[in-house]
Amino acid sequence: MVGSGVWRLWGGGAVICGLLLIAGRLTAGDEPVLRNMKYTSRTSADAAAWQQDLRAKLWPLLKLDDLVAGRASIALNPALISSETKDGYQLQEVEINSTPARRIKVLVARPVGAVSSRPAVVCLHGHSGNRRIVYEANSLYRGFATALAERGYVTIAADVGQHKIYEAERTLMGERLWDLMRCVDYLESLPEVDKSRIGCGGLSLGGEMAMWLGAMDMRIAATLSSGFLTRMDQMERNHCMCWKFDGLRELVDFADIYSLTAPRALLCQNGLQEPPSQFPVSLAADALREIGLIYADYGQSQNATLQAHLEGHIINLPGLLSFFDETMRHVEQTVGE
Repeated sequence: MVGSGVWRLWGGGAVICGLLLIAGRLTAGDEPVLRNMKYTSRTSADAAAWQQDLRAKLWPLLKLDDLVAGRASIALNPALISSETKDGYQLQEVEINSTPARRIKVLVARPVGAVSSRPAVVCLHGHSGNRRIVYEANSLYRGFATALAERGYVTIAADVGQHKIYEAERTLMGERLWDLMRCVDYLESLPEVDKSRIGCGGLSLGGEMAMWLGAMDMRIAATLSSGFLTRMDQMERNHCMCWKFDGLRELVDFADIYSLTAPRALLCQNGLQEPPSQFPVSLAADALREIGLIYADYGQSQNATLQAHLEGHIINLPGLLSFFDETMRHVEQTVGE
């Protein structure tokens, strides 16, 4: 069954809005059945029920169900470590509680003189990165956290590239995701942040974590996932296996996780110069067509897009800025205006 596909130019690249139902793959014999929660077209009410059911299955696999249930009782207890004045914003390093037993450091940009509530973005680095690199213009991230801060956004970044599990009975992906959810908690605690306009964005592992945060945290209004949209079969070869945990493949492929963001805004960026072994546009377009099903069922097909830009494994900064400005309806307002 094939639906309509739409191509248009956007942010310097091609955007693909596709609706294509692709037959699911089931393994044979004694092997486990993979992707038994694959999304298929249904009514909007049934789509919402599917999302609720899938999240309920993913929380315990991520080993986060206890933390999610008790999040309101975990005080942030923020402590300011340092503060630096930049062009129009303060760059602050802050330490907060992630769990009752573990604290994390975050880097936060807060506009100077803001008199109205501001949009905010959780900015995510990839492998070998850290919370500071998303603010650096000469990196693969093009300093997108700085660019957003200079436009009046509140931005926050945490370290999510660890390959060790800090607490017993947790998972690596679960701990990474939980730290990001605590970043959202911290953003919500800031008086200048508009709670209805919190987004997330990142590259590579950061694109993966943006997928997870947008999927599992309903407070995220807009998700930018760069250099990651692909299929799990592709990630089984020549990639760090930190994405995988017990029970995941039996439930879903990445398209299904991204489908949990619907009907909220989602932009994926993949570079046309990505090699076939990495994150090629062809695989991204295939996955986007599946994601498009649930957006169509919600009547919001325009909210799921793929930007195929002309570079490789890198943030497309103009596309990112346009996406957040459009989806979060950003308006400059400072003291004296």
